[in-house]
Amino acid sequence: MCCRAFAPPIAVPKIPEGDKVDFDDIHRKRLEKDLTELQSLIEAHFIQRKKDEEELIALVNRIEKRRAERAEQQRVRAELEKERQTRVAEEKERKEQEEARKKLDDDAKKKKALTNMTQQYGGVQQRDGKKGAKKQTEREKKRKILAERRKPLIIDHLNEDKLKEKANELWQWLLTLEAEKFDLTEKLKRQKYDINVFQTRINEQQKFAKGRGKAKGRVR
Repeated sequence: MCCRAFAPPIAVPKIPEGDKVDFDDIHRKRLEKDLTELQSLIEAHFIQRKKDEEELIALVNRIEKRRAERAEQQRVRAELEKERQTRVAEEKERKEQEEARKKLDDDAKKKKALTNMTQQYGGVQQRDGKKGAKKQTEREKKRKILAERRKPLIIDHLNEDKLKEKANELWQWLLTLEAEKFDLTEKLKRQKYDINVFQTRINEQQKFAKGRGKAKGRVR
């Protein structure tokens, strides 16, 4: 990378005839010339060295910039992939919950239809005068429903992934039952409140009717 300067060949000075030659002066001038050439070479060397260092720094900066750009691209790709996996997992979970909810709705409709059929059959038996039919209490109905829902849990043959899926399914089913329980409780509270309101109105109307009847009797 360093420029090497070549000095032109030095011609041997001619010595004039009859004059006295000053060898010291010739030697001094030669040294001055050599020193000047050496300084020129040194300056050229440092100029080239500075230029090489600047090019090296620029190259390092380009490499670091490219490395940072690649790192940023990889980070963006990783985030996009993570978001995609999250969407896939959420969609899978949503479908599983929807299927579980649909299955529960179907089971509830089947159980309701079976209960209606049982009640209708019991009403026919009562109208026909058949005796010996046992009347189901509310507790017995609840026990029957619980017995139908509480199926045996067979998990001995399942691997780890299937066990996780089964646990998630049971958890979602439990959440659905809790939601149904909450809805039924709120519905029962509302019905009780409506009954109390209607009963209060009926009592007030009865009192008002009795008061009007007594007033008519006194007028006569």
